[in-house]
Amino acid sequence: MSSNRYTYGVIEQGSLDVDVTGVNGSEPIRTVDYRSLSAVVSDIEEMDPERTDENATAHDEVLRAVLKSDGGRTVVPMRFGMVFKTENALKNILRNGRVAFRRSLNDLDGMVELGVKLVTKEGSTVDRPAVVEDVATRLRAAADTEAGNDLYSDRLVFNRSYLVERDDQTAFDDIVSEIETEYGDDLHVQYNGPWAPYNFVDIEIGTEGR
Repeated sequence: MSSNRYTYGVIEQGSLDVDVTGVNGSEPIRTVDYRSLSAVVSDIEEMDPERTDENATAHDEVLRAVLKSDGGRTVVPMRFGMVFKTENALKNILRNGRVAFRRSLNDLDGMVELGVKLVTKEGSTVDRPAVVEDVATRLRAAADTEAGNDLYSDRLVFNRSYLVERDDQTAFDDIVSEIETEYGDDLHVQYNGPWAPYNFVDIEIGTEGR
């Protein structure tokens, strides 16, 4: 078995049973524990796995499986490609970042990330500022906070991520459905999630000593 630990995120210490395949086809998904924290990992051969579409999807799907496990877990996600040669190296990260990880776990407790995009249909014209203001106001009513994302296409009118309480997700779903009904003639509504809260975590993980 390889000694390299590919790391997906950090959760409260506890047992984890998820049936999903990780980056580079790795399995099983397991944990490395340090005090009250557990890092979610799988064992891989490479220290720098290639960021293919398949691997990026596997990274996200592991985190989504963790989110859904045991009736809903809180997870602090790590960016793609965090690999450690030994469990001790990973435990050092958990030890040095323990305060930041604990703060994030507390802040994100019971939360998931949801994404909403609005894309203009071919030939349609809309009052973009008015749409943005209206949609943002509606979605904020069921969200804890929001984060803006790049408008990387001329057709992209709206692209934001929302941190939402699990118990409020149905209300958020309903608001998105109302927006789709109202604006559907002119805009494609792209709704995705739940995801691990990538856009709402600000922890820098050093790669020294991996």
